[in-house]
Amino acid sequence: MSNAVFQLNESDHDHDAIWRIKQYMDETAFMDLFSSIFGQESSSCDTVQKMNMVGLEPPRSEFSKDVKEKQRLRKPREGDSKMKNSFDQRLSMEEILMVAGEKFIQFSTNRIDGMSMLFHPYGSSISGLCSDDERDVEIMHTLLSAADNVGMKQFDEAARPLARCQVMASESGTPVQRLACYFSAALEQKISRECGMVITTRKTDGGGHHVGHALGTDNAFLASYQQLPFGQVMQFVGMQAIIEQVRGGGKVHLIDLQIRSGIQWTAVMQGLSDSQVQRLRITAVGPADQTYMEKTGSRLQSFAQSMNLPFLFEVVYLHEMDAFSEDLFSIEPDETVAVYSFLMLRSMISKPKSLETVMKALARIRPAVMVVSEVEANHNSPSFIDRFMEALLFYSAYFDCLEECMERGNEYRAILEGRFFGEGIMNIVGADEEERVTRNVKLSVWRKFLTRFGMVEIALSDSSKYQASLVVEQFGKGRCCDLEFDGKGLIVGWKGTPIQSVTAWKCTARRINIRPAAAVPDELSGKVEESIKHAQEACSEDPVSGECKAAWDEVEELSAAASHARDRQKEADPLENYCKDNPETDECRTYDD
Repeated sequence: MSNAVFQLNESDHDHDAIWRIKQYMDETAFMDLFSSIFGQESSSCDTVQKMNMVGLEPPRSEFSKDVKEKQRLRKPREGDSKMKNSFDQRLSMEEILMVAGEKFIQFSTNRIDGMSMLFHPYGSSISGLCSDDERDVEIMHTLLSAADNVGMKQFDEAARPLARCQVMASESGTPVQRLACYFSAALEQKISRECGMVITTRKTDGGGHHVGHALGTDNAFLASYQQLPFGQVMQFVGMQAIIEQVRGGGKVHLIDLQIRSGIQWTAVMQGLSDSQVQRLRITAVGPADQTYMEKTGSRLQSFAQSMNLPFLFEVVYLHEMDAFSEDLFSIEPDETVAVYSFLMLRSMISKPKSLETVMKALARIRPAVMVVSEVEANHNSPSFIDRFMEALLFYSAYFDCLEECMERGNEYRAILEGRFFGEGIMNIVGADEEERVTRNVKLSVWRKFLTRFGMVEIALSDSSKYQASLVVEQFGKGRCCDLEFDGKGLIVGWKGTPIQSVTAWKCTARRINIRPAAAVPDELSGKVEESIKHAQEACSEDPVSGECKAAWDEVEELSAAASHARDRQKEADPLENYCKDNPETDECRTYDD
């Protein structure tokens, strides 16, 4: 399977690097990009007034219609329409990015002897901002200038703004200073790679951290789960979807593709405690440290005992996911199976063979429900400048969330930013080819991919939506967290920027042994292919309907007929029958003596 499948529909533009750089240099495209991600019009009263106060021109009004078409809907937040009385109150992260972006556009349109106007004596300060905001705008400006030069492979030109950015950046400062610290380091690594310098990197797991799975059980991950809204929203919604689909089963088998602390399964145990479940079985699978998974199982076993719930915990340890197989799980005929994939599929985008192997095996297991939670961003573009801009906007929102929800001196915040997000930024921006394993794609791409394996998306229930809103409300900064119900799924974001998505799926594919088309008569082969297409269409709305069942029954019958036809062709072949009895004759030789 080619990785190209994950690059479809992520951009309406050609990915030619030079063209994309020119587009980002263009005022309209640049401001449209910021507006579409931030989910607000560039010409909003609040932003226009602030730009006027700092001496910048707001975007021209003729672009507002295009902005409206591109922007993502978001829930209004309290205070969105209120202008700050003075600049004693700091600019938000998104406002700093917009001011820096506009400044970059203005200065990049004029170059003196090949040198950016970034260093023009009249371009070094912006009136009307407090000193911290002015420094943050300047940091973003220099970062954009450095990335622009790196994208054009003008590495000598990139060195000066990059060095300036690194001087102003800080791992313990404002969100902008922290963000710039990791992005400037990634640009530096990118330059070193392009110039042929030896780079020593630590292998990551695709999630952006080199001790990724261990992170799931340490205090840093638990702190982020408790203090940031995204993980709880995704998990409570996903668990509610699973409970609804397995509640009526006597024996329930839950397959977790990347178990961490396992805290989400305690909610399932509580939800099933008053049902008729005879036994709950959880299988943790993946390349995580086996000791961590076993410790997680011990904690879950204790919790199940407190609920008087019959419980089994099993571990399937795989060094590589291409060894994944349905035979590893010993599925019992009377078990109701559910699969939970939390930020796992993305780690295999750089390993398409593993991803395809996992999905084919899951299709053969035919779970009652599969819950998929993924990062809602496109970090898989072949264009460097596209990846850089998407990553900058995405991580800007995440660092802003950390600023709102965790203290600057919080030790766990430092670990998350450095070990988790910092490694992700380094890999997206600084790595190339097979070493670039952090390759997030958006929900629209996952939807097309999953349908290839007979998966049909099912709508999240009103109860799931209620769980999501309830989780958001309990956070002090919940008004900054966006819930967008995208089709049948949910996208959670921060101040208009999408962060993660969660969807639920049923598998409509039957466990059918379909012979290759070339091995059966053309007419019968065509009927098999046509019946499969008809079955997928019949099951798209209701995968448990009678029409769906009948359609797959027809596929099975035609497939069996094709198999019989193939067998008859073999029996009718006189040479094949002759060679069975006379393998040494010249006509039957397959190699020379």
